[in-house]
Amino acid sequence: MSKSLFSSLALLLLAAFVCIAAPARAQNRGQDQVQLPEGDAKATVQTACVVCHSLGTVTNNGHDKEDWTTTLHMMVNVGAPVPADQFDTVVNYLSKNFPEKPKPAAQVIPGNTEISIKEWMVPTPGSRPHDPMFAPDGSVWYSGQMANVLGRFDPKTQQFKEYKLPPKSGPHGLIADKDGNVWYTANFGAYIGKLDPKTGDVKQYPMPDPKARDPHTPLFDPKGNIFFTVQGSNMVGRLNTKTGEIKMNTSPTPKSNPYGMVMSSKGVPYFVEFGANKIASIDPDTLEIHEVVLPHEDSRPRRVAITADDVIYYGDYSRGYLGRYDIKTGKLTEWPSPGGPRSQPYAITTIGDIVWYSESNTKPNTIVRFDPKTEKFQSWIIPSGGGVVRNMVHTPDGSALWLACSGVNRIAQVQIKGTKVSQKN
Repeated sequence: MSKSLFSSLALLLLAAFVCIAAPARAQNRGQDQVQLPEGDAKATVQTACVVCHSLGTVTNNGHDKEDWTTTLHMMVNVGAPVPADQFDTVVNYLSKNFPEKPKPAAQVIPGNTEISIKEWMVPTPGSRPHDPMFAPDGSVWYSGQMANVLGRFDPKTQQFKEYKLPPKSGPHGLIADKDGNVWYTANFGAYIGKLDPKTGDVKQYPMPDPKARDPHTPLFDPKGNIFFTVQGSNMVGRLNTKTGEIKMNTSPTPKSNPYGMVMSSKGVPYFVEFGANKIASIDPDTLEIHEVVLPHEDSRPRRVAITADDVIYYGDYSRGYLGRYDIKTGKLTEWPSPGGPRSQPYAITTIGDIVWYSESNTKPNTIVRFDPKTEKFQSWIIPSGGGVVRNMVHTPDGSALWLACSGVNRIAQVQIKGTKVSQKN
């Protein structure tokens, strides 16, 4: 995949939708003019990889052996018929004929802050851990999107536990309520789910509109409702958790791809439009959407974070910038990310007024710290390479970050030395 493992994962997402919605089309997708190189696994690739997508999805992209291994596990998880005794042969064939393409080198910026990074491999290969969540009981959760599980990790015992979800759910974003239930967006299954960790029971709240196929980022408001984005369907929604009623609205900008979302101190949801150069707010009562246009037409904000005083930060994924929007004043500011225009800033959060985010297209991925007061960056390499860090959260006391390292099938803890603050954002 032409830019990185990220491209593969994006295509796998599309493939999963195709497999779930229209498997009968798959045979036609393989009838293209792509010619595969000769090799022991040629026939298997021709057969298995066209179940959900064309062969061009394979031939137009490239990875190293480790990334192809992860990608193939994910393909198998969503239905690619690769025989177990052919798995290694297929990986060797793909890594030999479709090697990794060059990426920007990670830029390490020195500074005074000290961190340590520890990583854990999640139990199921090809899980594609997507969004992490720090629960009230101190456990860390993640959505195993391609394995159709929610995972729980106990930092004290170092033990994992996975919860199987209804078939073809494709879990994405996670939030926890005060009773310990875990709510998630079923990106493939078009519903909002509630998992009771005590029993493993799942309650589903289906999208009321058949066009709303892919709920994305969930967020509690002060009243206990859940607001959520519906990325590819160009919608946002609100779930009344008491009644189960879901109301939805369509973004004013076509194909704007509502993506990451945060809640202001006044209980107003704000989201960024990954398909447009815009930030938008949602009226909590009417669901009316008001858009703010970013200065550069090529900006594509993806994830978003907010401080306690209602300053929004976002990664400009397409241009390699960190952006800032002050809700109170309307002022917009941006800074070039250390990794350059192709660094693809992605996961992001704030601790106090300090911004933390990841660069997802450098090799390896980096963790970046930005101090708005000094406008100085500091950055560190993620030991495993990161494999596209899609989201991060901080602990309530601000002493650590938790990351989902999708492409390397890991979760990670970033311990921040000397940092412990009261958090409201």
